[in-house]
Order: sequence, then C-alpha cells, then structure tokens
Amino acid sequence: MAITTTNQDFFKSNVLGHPAGLFVLFFTEMWERFSYYGMRALLVLFLTASIFGDSPGWGWPQEHAYALFGSYTALVYLSTMLGGYFADKMIGYRWAVIVGAFLMTLGHACMAVETPFFIYLGLAFLVFGTGFFKPNMTSIISEMYKDVPEKKDGAYTIFYMGVNAGAFFGILLCGYLGEKVGWSIGFGLAGIFMFFGLLQFYFSQSIFGDIGLKPKAAEELALANSDAMEINTNIADPKDVEFKKDNDKRVPFKAWQLLVIAACSILGLTWVINDPVSKISEGSVNFLKVGAYDFSNYVILGALLLFFILLVYRLNRYSPITRQKLIAVTFFATLTFCFFVVFEQAPGTLTIFARDYTDRVLTGGASLAFLIVNSLIALVPLAIITWVLYLLFKQTFKNYALANIFLSISFVVIWIITLWMLTNDFYTAGYLELSDDTLQILRIDKVTKKLTEIPATWFNVLNSLFIITLAPLFSKWWGSKYNPSANTKFGIGMILLGLGMGFIAYGGRNIAPGVESASVGIFWLVFVYLFHTMGELCISPVGLSYVSKLVPGRMIAFMFGVWYLAIAIANKVAGIIGEKSTDIANEKGIGTFFFIIMIVAVSVGIVSILLNKPIKKLMHGVK
Repeated sequence: MAITTTNQDFFKSNVLGHPAGLFVLFFTEMWERFSYYGMRALLVLFLTASIFGDSPGWGWPQEHAYALFGSYTALVYLSTMLGGYFADKMIGYRWAVIVGAFLMTLGHACMAVETPFFIYLGLAFLVFGTGFFKPNMTSIISEMYKDVPEKKDGAYTIFYMGVNAGAFFGILLCGYLGEKVGWSIGFGLAGIFMFFGLLQFYFSQSIFGDIGLKPKAAEELALANSDAMEINTNIADPKDVEFKKDNDKRVPFKAWQLLVIAACSILGLTWVINDPVSKISEGSVNFLKVGAYDFSNYVILGALLLFFILLVYRLNRYSPITRQKLIAVTFFATLTFCFFVVFEQAPGTLTIFARDYTDRVLTGGASLAFLIVNSLIALVPLAIITWVLYLLFKQTFKNYALANIFLSISFVVIWIITLWMLTNDFYTAGYLELSDDTLQILRIDKVTKKLTEIPATWFNVLNSLFIITLAPLFSKWWGSKYNPSANTKFGIGMILLGLGMGFIAYGGRNIAPGVESASVGIFWLVFVYLFHTMGELCISPVGLSYVSKLVPGRMIAFMFGVWYLAIAIANKVAGIIGEKSTDIANEKGIGTFFFIIMIVAVSVGIVSILLNKPIKKLMHGVK
C-alpha cells in the first residue's frame, strides 16, 4: 500500500519543531517504559521478600528469583522478533502497538493478584506484549521522518527522553509504593499507566495518517532495501571498487539452514523456560530430564553449537568484504553481550545489595538533604513533561479530545501520587506536621520514629537521571575531532562498567562471608550507577548504528535479530551469574563477587581497545 500521507501533512501541526504525532508516541512509550521498569524494579525484591511482616513476599532463595528474572528478560528480547514479524507481515505497526499495550495491561493486572498462577500468567502476557509493542514504535517514527532524514536524529533524541522519563518515574513511584505500601499496589500502578498509554494511542492513532495501518507491500520493502544498500555503498571506502559487486552477492537460506534455525530456537526456548521451572520446583518438574539423566546443559550447548556452525558457514559463503564486515558486527555483538551481562545486575544483585547491605536510613542533615534532592529530581522533570503535554494539547485537543482527556487524567494521577510520596517522606522525617484529619485524607500513617528510609529500588532511578544529564555531553564528544573509534568506544564502555563494579567491591570489602546484612554507605551505589551510565552511553546507543552501517541493506533485519539474540542471552547469563552471588558471598564475601565482575569487565575492555587495528581493517573505512 502506498503511503499517501506526506511529510508536509505531519509538520502542519508541530510541537517544539516536530510533528505532534511524535509526542503521541513520546507519551505512549513513556507509559510503557513506566510500566516495564516499575514492575522490573520490584520483581526480584517481591520474590525474595520474607513471607512474614507487613509486606510479605514469596520468601524465595535469591537463586530462584534470579533464574526466573533472567529467563523473563531474555524472553522479552526474543519476543521482539515475533512482534516485528507479525507487524511487518500481518497486522501493521499500529495494531501491533495496540495489541502489545493491551497484553501488557493484562499482565500487570494479573501480577497485582500476587498468586503463583497470576504472577506467571502476568509475566507471560508481559513477554508477548513487550514483543509486539517495543519494535514497532520506532518503526512508526522511521516512517514519519523518511522524507526528512536530517530531523530524524532530533526525533529519536526526544523519543529517547520519553523512554528514560518513563523508566525514571516507573522505578521511583512503583518502587516506592511496592516497598512502602504493598507489592500489589506497585504492580497494579504499572498496569494503570500502561492502560492510559493504550487509550491515548488508540484514540489518537489517526494522527499518523496511513503509516503503520497495515503491512507494507513487497515493492516498498524492496525499495527500502535498495535505499539502505545505496547508503551502505556511500559510506564505504571509495577505494573498495568491489564493494557494490560484493554487496549484491546474495546467500539465500536453504531448507536445511531454516531447519537448523528452527532447531536452535526450539532447543533454546525450551532451556530458557525449563531452567527456572526445574530450579524453583527443586527438580520435581524438569522437561529435559529423562530418567536419572538431566540433559539441560547438553540442550543449551547443542543449540549454541548449531547456531555457531550456521553463523560460520554463512559468513564463509559471502565474498571477502561483506564477510569481514559481518565478522566485525559479530565482534561488536559479542562485546554487547559482555556489557549486558554486567549491566543487567542492576535489577538483581545490585538491588539486593541495596536492600541488605546498604545503610539506607538517614537522619538529621543527611535526611533533609536527601528529601530536598529527591523532591527536585521528581518535580522538575515532571513539570517539564507537563509543559510539553500542554504544548501538545494546544495542537491536538480539537481533533483528538478523548485521547488528550485520558492523557491529562494520567498526569493528574501521577502528580497526586508524586506529591503524596514527597509529603509522606517529609512527614515521616519530622519536617512536616499534619493534622489527624489530613493524615486520614492522605492515608498516611502516624509515626513515632522520625527518619528517612530510602527504598532499595530508588537507586535504579539514577541510571535514567544520569542518562538525561550526560547524554548531551557524550553526543558532543562523538561529534568532535576526538571521536574515538568503534573499538575504543566499546572498550571505554566496558572499562567504565568494570570500574563501577569496583566501587561497590571496595565499599563491600569488609563484609564478612555469610553475613546477611551490613551498612555500606549509599554513595558507593551512586558511583556504581554513574559509571555504569557512562559505560552505557559508550555502547548501547552506538551499537545498532554500526550494524546499520556495516551490514548490506538486505541483511539488516537478520543481523538485528542476531544482535537482539545476543542481548537476550546476556540477560539470561546475567541471571545465572546472579545465582552464583549467594555462594560466593557465603564463601568469600559479597565484595569478592563484584570484584570478580570488575576484573572480567575491565579485561574485556582492554582486549577491545587492543584489537582496534584488526577490527578497523575488517570495517573497510566505515566509521
């Protein structure tokens, strides 16, 4: 189907120099990230919380929680391939977003019930919902800006701010309510805002014209691929006279290769699902056990071996230049895998460290300083986003009144919850006096002990806060004459990641083996997230850029799949490493666990920098 909506149509009504439709996507994505990161921050804490007390959890061992969480996050990334396929071939981007948002709303609603059946059902809904939602939002943006590529970077920057704003408020508010009020409240709040995002998108989707209404015709796909090939030809080394000829060589998938891919997928998915099931049931349920023999390790090793053989075979089928570029992409995908194995300790071992080993109770001047800082980082971004909301209303309320009403209701709710949270903290710390009637209206309990206790989930908000603060600086660095090579960027990112773990390893150095609690200062965790964010800015935003530059247009979808597969496996491996943290903490101390991760991350970074020349040669002039 030809796209009849022109670029000029989109820019007739604009907000901050961009089409109003971009901000519809901004707020929809914001609420989706709010729900995802809000639930994500709570899951491991809920699973490992004691079954006794005011907010009882499930009382799981940490190893079981990490196993489930690792499989969940891995399946989330794998499901994006399924969602992208259905959108491209069957239902279109817009309906994929709607279906995804609806499934995620159901998922959060199920998790609010807190029973095993509904928790597992909720996670399943969230996996498939995210798969439909996540890849197709950016696809809509790409279509909106296809005639004005010079504005695309700015559009993605604004959209990325929506991602981080949603993650920030999701962790801040869902985490607070989950820990302070009740887990079901935190899980449920995530679902409420996902529902608001669904309604806002559904009732304003006509603002996108024909974009994403149904799958693109084969001719359009062929045209898009030829355009991508032209771009790749332009960025290649002009001296590579073989490049275009090399780029035209196609290696179609044969029947046996498709069977290998199917076998890898079935074996891998079976293992990812079976791993937490067998551990949580303590072996009573194990799909990969036959008699007395457990074939779990053989299954996953077999899947990885088959995939590796297929990858090597296909690489060798291409002509030299393309093969070398694909090897470079595979190298960067490996580094990305290493990065996320460490980075994804944040919702697991780092959050447990915050809960069990960090002194989160503040008094006196420290308490007041935290309350002021926390208020500023909550209210200032919320005020800015509300101002953007007002600008969107001015442009779209007349034609999309219902969507704007739902969006405004969501912001009224978010303001109420934020102000309630801050009021509760100031009252609890003794800096605010409230009458009994006011306490009853605000549903704040009367307290006798005046102090501030930082929620364990609060530290996760630092990543989004630091990204928003530091992203412009890194962007200027990449645009300057001091812009480092691809290898150096990845190497710096891994070293910064490792140094971040070094802070917490040093802070926890005196925690004796087997100790279940300690009082390490909060600043060690602040430094961890600062350095991890700087590492992320060196790797995460630039990785996919190199895929698009190095891979021929006809192969971009396949290599993106390989890239997300690496991230999915990394999330699962992060959970497996988290499982080992308990044994290492009991034998050597928790500081040793983080010290080992630091050494590995820094070593990978150094290797990346040392391989700069050979990898640069494989890239054939692509920068």
